[in-house]
Amino acid sequence: MAAMLLMSLPLLAGKPWTKGGFETKKYRNLFVEMGYSQKEVDAKLKEVFNDVFRGPNKVYFEVGDSMGYVSDIKNHDARTEGMSYGLMIAVQMNEKDIFDRLWRWSKKYMQHQSGSREGYFAWSCRTDGTRNSDGAASDGELYFITSLLFASNRWGDDTGINYKAEAQRILNCTMPKEYEPEQRPGGFGGFGGGFGGGQQQGGKQRMYLIDPETKLITFTPDGFGQRYTDPSYHIPAFYEVWARWADDGRADYWRECAAKSREFLHKAINEETGLNPDMCQFDGSLMQGFGNRPNPSNNFRYDSWRVPMNITLDYEWCCADKEWQQKYGETIQNFLYKQGVHDFLDQYRVDGSLPEGNEILQAGGFRKLRHSIGFIATAAAASMMCSHDKSKEFVDELWNAKHEPFEDGYFDAYYDGLLRLFAFMHLSGNYRVIFPK
Repeated sequence: MAAMLLMSLPLLAGKPWTKGGFETKKYRNLFVEMGYSQKEVDAKLKEVFNDVFRGPNKVYFEVGDSMGYVSDIKNHDARTEGMSYGLMIAVQMNEKDIFDRLWRWSKKYMQHQSGSREGYFAWSCRTDGTRNSDGAASDGELYFITSLLFASNRWGDDTGINYKAEAQRILNCTMPKEYEPEQRPGGFGGFGGGFGGGQQQGGKQRMYLIDPETKLITFTPDGFGQRYTDPSYHIPAFYEVWARWADDGRADYWRECAAKSREFLHKAINEETGLNPDMCQFDGSLMQGFGNRPNPSNNFRYDSWRVPMNITLDYEWCCADKEWQQKYGETIQNFLYKQGVHDFLDQYRVDGSLPEGNEILQAGGFRKLRHSIGFIATAAAASMMCSHDKSKEFVDELWNAKHEPFEDGYFDAYYDGLLRLFAFMHLSGNYRVIFPK
């Protein structure tokens, strides 16, 4: 009997769980299930964390005695994306000093303390704190709020920063509000001036993080960017955190936002390939093109990499949409498996064909398709949802991948490094719902 039980364990371990961390407070260590030792996993997670925060290619830098920032090295700036990711990683890893430093820098240099954008964060700053653009990118606020609530749960609010009050302030400021167009600061810079404009045709305008009609997160909270969304901004599990611990009187609203976000993902993702566009309409349809040219935002590319990991997170924490999520995980892995586990590329059209020419989004001065470690990481994280044998090959591909420069010199310590770290946290069971003490 004992022998029969031992023979069945690998099969049982390979089945995705049917209850999430909100309910069980338990998390799978898929690395261990797939044959890596706990000692190896602990050492690897520490190594990957140090690569981002302490090693020679780190993207985290301390400023004086009390502040620090995460920099997109190749673009020479600090972004709300990286700052808020750093906060989430720090609270998950119980790195309070790093968290507090990042929050102080974000509040001092990025967050608007008054005016029409009060509470929102300038999406890009130079590393000296000077703003490159006043406009917000909605995913930054999403991570800031959730990270602050987890910090409140983990460390309390009486150690120098009232984390919950800071989260509540952002939430209150992101509710729909009116402002005069002439008071509107610059939009989401770097995109041809269209973001933060577009709707400013006289009279008072409205600003909101969540579209009031669809209950879906906007690409930017004002201007043209509030007319559509980015699938990689959809993390339903974060709204579940807000519903439980924000104490802002909107619990039912946040749960509705979570449900709407899950429904949206069903529409935005190609059923055959599992790929999603970089940006799309609120109904999941593709963006309009420019004249006779296709809109390259309709392709799966850098932002899109985050979607497998975000769906994995919702699955791990909530399991509220588990049947569809399990099917999705295997669909995207099946598509990538056909391309080759060691070879799949980092940009595709959503039908699985390859983009060409200017459709390919450049990064760091290079316009090239690659087998990027950031996408290797999120594809591996999706193994948490899968029961097919292929999932182990994706996990092994991540474990063995080296984060180092390509032959042509391209190296992304920032985005690739952060997504790699998030994936190792997922697969080792260290990306968790943080409950109050």
